[in-house]
Amino acid sequence: MNILSILGAAEGAVAQGLLWGLMALGVYLTFRILNIADMTCDGSFALGGSTCAVLVSKGYNPLLAVLISFLLGLIAGLSTGLMHTKLKIHEILAGILSMIALYSINIRIMGKPNTPLLGIPTLMTKMQSQFHISPNVASFIVGIIFGFALIAILYWFCGTELGSCIRATGNNEKMVRAMGVDTDKMKLLGLMISNGLIALSGALVAQQQGYGDVGMGTGTLVIGLASIILGENIFAYFNKKFAFYVTLISIVLGSVVYRLIIAIVLQLGLKSSDLKLLTAIIVVIALAIPVAKKKIVVRK
Repeated sequence: MNILSILGAAEGAVAQGLLWGLMALGVYLTFRILNIADMTCDGSFALGGSTCAVLVSKGYNPLLAVLISFLLGLIAGLSTGLMHTKLKIHEILAGILSMIALYSINIRIMGKPNTPLLGIPTLMTKMQSQFHISPNVASFIVGIIFGFALIAILYWFCGTELGSCIRATGNNEKMVRAMGVDTDKMKLLGLMISNGLIALSGALVAQQQGYGDVGMGTGTLVIGLASIILGENIFAYFNKKFAFYVTLISIVLGSVVYRLIIAIVLQLGLKSSDLKLLTAIIVVIALAIPVAKKKIVVRK
């Protein structure tokens, strides 16, 4: 086992984990705050990556491409929200329908299953050439900048009256409706913001890996849940002692931990085809930790 190769893989995993952590923030909005398992994220992540890859390959500014990807993610969340709130389609089925539709839409956007960005300036390559740094360091800096910015915005937004209504809708929808709040609008807004963040993450990941692919969002929901559960369990003490923003930070750090686990296990000889199995095992273990803690306390 080569220690240097593991350290090199860990460096790339941290950078990649920060970018995927933005996706985990989006999943957190629906899964934890709105209490909705939104399957749209698999399609909206690829939507962001596909859109960004096409725009950047045509010479658009990489930041503008990220912004447009975010806006299209909002539309993807809106479509799921309208099916759920207006057509009364079950939330999971509405997400699955949007995910299936987005697969075809993403191919339409690119005109093919894959759009490479080799030799085309991106946020990461521009930072590399300007500051003479490695690709992993450039991705790390971009992830830190976007991560802190989005955490600050989400923390501020969730403290506003509108954000509090969204959080309350996930906690007790009937009570919030009795207070005169339109819960359907709160769900729509939450789903839009969530998928916007997921598409933004997909756009940055596409620039980081150098291509946009129609299948790059496969398993996004499971990866997001793994990041959330790992972050909540590993940093549980700090989540209880400090403010809401620590929870948001822990989710991004959970994504980094998840990527580190994957990178180390791959270096130890696991086949890449086994990653889905490994992800499922990580989620099961993370979910079992709180149950095990309770049993230990009861026995004591």
